[in-house]
Amino acid sequence: MRKRLIHNLPLILGTVLLLILVCLPTGYEDAVIYQGTDRCKATILATDESAVISSGLIQSGEQTCTIRLEGGRFEGRVTQGINILSGSLETDKIFTPGEPALVVVSYQEDQILSVTMIDHYRIDKEILLALAFALLLILLAGRKGFQAILSFGITVMAIWKIIVPCCLKGDNPIGITLAVLLLLTAMIFLLVYGFDRRCLSASLGTLLGILTTCLLAVTLTDVFQIHGTVMSYSETLLYSGFENLNLTRIFMSSIFLGASGALMDLAVDITSSIHEVVQKKPGISWREATMSGIRVGQAAMGTMTTTLLFAYSGGYLALLMVFMAQGTPVDNILNYKYISAEILDTIVGSIGLVTVAPFTAVVGGFLLTRR
Repeated sequence: MRKRLIHNLPLILGTVLLLILVCLPTGYEDAVIYQGTDRCKATILATDESAVISSGLIQSGEQTCTIRLEGGRFEGRVTQGINILSGSLETDKIFTPGEPALVVVSYQEDQILSVTMIDHYRIDKEILLALAFALLLILLAGRKGFQAILSFGITVMAIWKIIVPCCLKGDNPIGITLAVLLLLTAMIFLLVYGFDRRCLSASLGTLLGILTTCLLAVTLTDVFQIHGTVMSYSETLLYSGFENLNLTRIFMSSIFLGASGALMDLAVDITSSIHEVVQKKPGISWREATMSGIRVGQAAMGTMTTTLLFAYSGGYLALLMVFMAQGTPVDNILNYKYISAEILDTIVGSIGLVTVAPFTAVVGGFLLTRR
């Protein structure tokens, strides 16, 4: 009974932590922009494009949509919504009859003042996709799959409920992010390994790699003269009343936050390989076990650094096509601030991977060979 309780304790702790994070208020639930409004799903019944001005690919003006509200306090009511077109292909959307949409209804008592068309309704599809992913993971991995879903949920909630609101409040983003990563690393490895030396080995190796990445991010961001406004939508924050935020420090913290997942993966690979070696050869010395871990790390580092490169550069494919189409010289490309920021992001994360391998190998070799 006691063994079973200890075996299930990480799962219990993870579930409790997830529930706490879900219930934790961010302090921004009642943002002024959404007071006196009702957000709900609506069905497009008809559209009117007479006020839409088309100039080739660009469309501006207003599309008027006749809609039926499918939820909220005005459920079932037929009204009109306005779809404002700004001339941006990235953000604009055109609705057609029969489609579902997400709308914001401004009202006063029982009277609808206006309806703004937000976007196409995708929440149901997102839920189905998430459920399919969770079901597949549980079918293929069983209990471990459920623990992976729990780890995923804890990570999402920790970022949304702790890091994001603390950064908005002006707290030190580097300290907050390091503290959250410390909590997440311990909890995730506890779910993976339970109360085992492998948990301590992987956690220490990952944290040493994260600290290295953090120090490099803080130092090299100043050396590269990168400002935090290089991040997407960062200027929107400044213009929304958050001009006192230190965006550069937030950018620094985003570097080691983004690399931490790959660091955890590599630490797990090395720790598990050392554990298997020790299980097959119980009398192995810690030096031999450490060298085995380092060799595994050397094999994994090549693919992991490439994984980081793909992850960071995938979103810039269209931009790279623009550079090539315009014949932009390579030295100009490399010198642009946003390209330098991506280079910094990728290389600092890769250095973190290179260092986490020997860190984890040494710690794992020492801990896992002890009786």
